[in-house]
Amino acid sequence: MNHLAHLFLSQSDVNLMVGNFIADHVKGKQIDSFSEEVIKGIKMHRAIDYFTDHHPIVQKSKERLYPKYHKYSAVIVDMFYDHILAKNWTKYSPIALEKFTASVYQILNAQKENFPTHSKQFLHYMSRYDWLRSYGTKEGITKALTGLSRRAKFDSKMDESAIDLQTDFLLYEKEFTAFFPELYEHCQEWVQVDD
Repeated sequence: MNHLAHLFLSQSDVNLMVGNFIADHVKGKQIDSFSEEVIKGIKMHRAIDYFTDHHPIVQKSKERLYPKYHKYSAVIVDMFYDHILAKNWTKYSPIALEKFTASVYQILNAQKENFPTHSKQFLHYMSRYDWLRSYGTKEGITKALTGLSRRAKFDSKMDESAIDLQTDFLLYEKEFTAFFPELYEHCQEWVQVDD
């Protein structure tokens, strides 16, 4: 799952949100520099990734893309799923997407002094251009995938994957709709068990 899903799934607690947001930029023993509550959010992010990466429904989505995108298929599916979450937001949240993203940016910006450098930089652009909300539009997801393609170390062709999303949108949407409630339930249980 990508940023929107991680933040949605951890919105019950500010520290969980912070940990979920910075997790990809926290390496090795660096984790020890954060509070227990933020560490829990980092661990939650990793639990979400593990559950997602090993789920048979998500495997179907990745397999559809693998022949063309190879190892980047997992990243692309994460983006596709954020797009579908944003596009169908009212099915999952009583809070309007615009209100949710504004709140997230406010919460994260208030905490950013303790963020790793890459997380601070990412937050700056994410909040300035409201990337989370833009994921729900065709233009926004295309721009996000093109940006990822430019930053990839190898020729990923991720900039072309928006066409695959359009072509097979109903299949990805069906898979996401079946998968996401299971992930949500897993997160609810994970938070309770880890308390």
